[in-house]
Amino acid sequence: MDRAELERIIAAHAGRKGPLLPILHAVQHSFGCIPAEAEAVIAKALNLSRAEVHGVVSFYHDFTSAPDSRPVIELCRAEACQARGVEQLVAAAQDAAGERVRIKTVYCLGLCSSGPAARHGDSLHARLDEAALVDLVKSA
Repeated sequence: MDRAELERIIAAHAGRKGPLLPILHAVQHSFGCIPAEAEAVIAKALNLSRAEVHGVVSFYHDFTSAPDSRPVIELCRAEACQARGVEQLVAAAQDAAGERVRIKTVYCLGLCSSGPAARHGDSLHARLDEAALVDLVKSA
């Protein structure tokens, strides 16, 4: 962990109201995870206990304590995508992913009228059927 980068992130958000979540998102983005040592530094900077910071990190599934270098496919499993058949696609996606790709459940990508939907990086994919989702996973 780059301590100077962490301190820069904290300083950039220190004047905000409720800076914890923006700091955690920035740390996750910068380091690929939120290491325990970062939790302690953030807690001290915000006058919080380490337990309070760790509680937030462990509560939100967007934050991880260890980096995961695998590509990620975010698969929407919200009600609209469920109504459009996403649950029938999950097993095929997981089989195609194996251990090489991480399939991450998310709840709403904003494509409710054109689901099932998934995101890979900055690319959104809509109206997925099994073949299209498997192709997306294999190309990740």
